[in-house]
Amino acid sequence: MDGVPMTDGRLCSACRDRLPGWMRQDAHALSSRSGTISRLPCERVSPAPSLGVVETQEVRGLCVKVRRAPRQWAAHMVDDLAGKPTGERIKILRERKGLSRPTLAGLVGMSASWLKDVERGRLLPPRLPNLVKLAEALGVGDVALLAGTDMHIGDAASIPMASFARIPHEAVPAIRDAIRAPLLTVPAGPVDVPALASRTAHAWRLWHGSVKHRTDVGRVLPALIREARFAVRVTEVDDHRDANAVLADVYALAQHEIVWASEAELIWVVADRSMSAAHDADRPVTLAGAAWTLAIVQRSMGDLDGAIELVSKAAGILRPRLEDGPVELQAMYGALQLHAATTSARAGREGDALRYLEEGQATAERLPSGYHHPWTQFGTSNVAVHSVSIGADLSKSSAARDRAQQIDPDTIPSRERRARLMVETARSYHQRRDYSAALDWLERAYPVCHDSVHYSPQARQMASDAVDYGGPMIDRRARVFARMLDLPV
Repeated sequence: MDGVPMTDGRLCSACRDRLPGWMRQDAHALSSRSGTISRLPCERVSPAPSLGVVETQEVRGLCVKVRRAPRQWAAHMVDDLAGKPTGERIKILRERKGLSRPTLAGLVGMSASWLKDVERGRLLPPRLPNLVKLAEALGVGDVALLAGTDMHIGDAASIPMASFARIPHEAVPAIRDAIRAPLLTVPAGPVDVPALASRTAHAWRLWHGSVKHRTDVGRVLPALIREARFAVRVTEVDDHRDANAVLADVYALAQHEIVWASEAELIWVVADRSMSAAHDADRPVTLAGAAWTLAIVQRSMGDLDGAIELVSKAAGILRPRLEDGPVELQAMYGALQLHAATTSARAGREGDALRYLEEGQATAERLPSGYHHPWTQFGTSNVAVHSVSIGADLSKSSAARDRAQQIDPDTIPSRERRARLMVETARSYHQRRDYSAALDWLERAYPVCHDSVHYSPQARQMASDAVDYGGPMIDRRARVFARMLDLPV
């Protein structure tokens, strides 16, 4: 049904005064254009049959009578957002929904002070995961409605919520079964923990060295998960700690494999089990690695403050051991700094981001020449890649491009990270709405590592935008590339 849904009732004077002038004459509360019901404090109900058709709609388990307002009201609502930055748009939509700051912040897992700073423009616009959560909580069907003038995506842009569905992969069901299996019985015979550790290290090399790393790792990961879980069941004393350390690493790899391809609940289970295994291993590097994994999940779910706090505490465990610790410990410390830098950038805290990045750079310079951590890939080239990402996250697209031009891709041993550099470079052009250049970089990234592009929500959105807004010059190329990513065109 056309038009905008609205609560069916008249409002008290206090509620009516909160409405825009063009709405006060009718004194009815509007929701967002997505069709979600607006809930203002006033609950006085008095039908107004002249304003449209009443229908019953289920909202979170409640049957609510709603009225569809004339479609011209929807145009007024969008016009109210025109020319507004992201924070002001969020505030307008929040107030239309009748939500307090603490309520909306709680719905997206953030603090009321964070939301206040976003609304007042003290922080950079929220990153995509938080924008999606805000859109969902506000009942907005198109994330672009929240994106204001400070995000530079253009008035014609559309980012439908449906585009953030999981990106399925054929390996996920077998991995899910291996994680959920009750393992009531275990095979007879000894477990070779060093051999299991060697296989896990090989799987990490496959992750960083394969063109289709998700597919190739997905073939070996279910067996690794089961056997590592068995090893923890049957080993004792020192072997038991070794087995738990291996299991924590296996779960870290599983988290990388299933992110964006699995349900959030399974991702949380994997991260939590990695931390639990690290506790039983009782080794600083293993604990820090599990914290790094869990913080990635926290960040992807929008808990930026929690992620920064976790990696900071993990870095605190390693810091006293840096001077005489093994190179793996130093590299893990550096990886935690880069994690904090990226997360701070996504939270819009430029000073913190640059401070953590500088600490990461100093740590990398103390490592042996050419060293890269086996699975975080921390090293000098990885610091450079993160500097590009941080520039893009801070909406400093020119700085991001300048940094990218200083990097020789051949110095990055990981195909996955090399392709990520190219995707981040594409993002710096996409921020300027240079869809042709963004497509160029995505096309370069794809043969380096197919899966780093295919399973990247950002890359998929950029490819979709190239089709929609790139123009006739790149239309054919954009459509061919979109089909390679299985995007509808």
